[in-house]
Amino acid sequence: MPTEPASRPAPHPVPDTAAYLVGVWHVDRAVHDLRAGTSGRFHGTADFRPDTTGTGLLHIEEGELTWGGTVHPARRTLRLRPRPDGTAEVTFDDGRPFHDLDLRTGHWTAVHPCAEDRYEGTFTVVSDDEWRLEWRVGGPDKHQLLRSVYRRR
Repeated sequence: MPTEPASRPAPHPVPDTAAYLVGVWHVDRAVHDLRAGTSGRFHGTADFRPDTTGTGLLHIEEGELTWGGTVHPARRTLRLRPRPDGTAEVTFDDGRPFHDLDLRTGHWTAVHPCAEDRYEGTFTVVSDDEWRLEWRVGGPDKHQLLRSVYRRR
C-alpha cells in the first residue's frame, strides 16, 4: 500500500482550464484506506461537457469501484464554472462549493474542508491528453489516499 508520493512528471501548462478538460477521459484510480490497510480500484470515464445553461461544464464520472473483492457501480457529478482568466470554480452538483482549479502552470493544489475531514488535492497536467490527481484525506475517521490518472479518449 503506497504512502510515498507518486512520481511527479514535469507540469504541462494549460492556458484555459475548462477548455482543456472538455471531452471524455478514461479514469484509473487507486483508492487506499490507510487506517484500515485496505485498497480498491475505480475504472471508468469522466465526461466534461457543457451544462444545459451553457455557462459551465458538467463533470460526470461513471464506472466501477472494486473494493473488498466486490464490484460496485460508482457515479458522481461536479460542475465547473470557467472564469475569464482561465481558471475555474468547481462545485458539487447541488451548487455547494468544492474548490478552485487553476491549471495555467500545469500544477494546482486545492483544499476542501468537509465537516471534520480535510481533503487536499494535487492536480498535475502531464500532456495534452493526460492529467493526474491525488487526493489525501485526513480526519478523525478518515486517512485515505486516492491517486487518479485521466487519459483522453
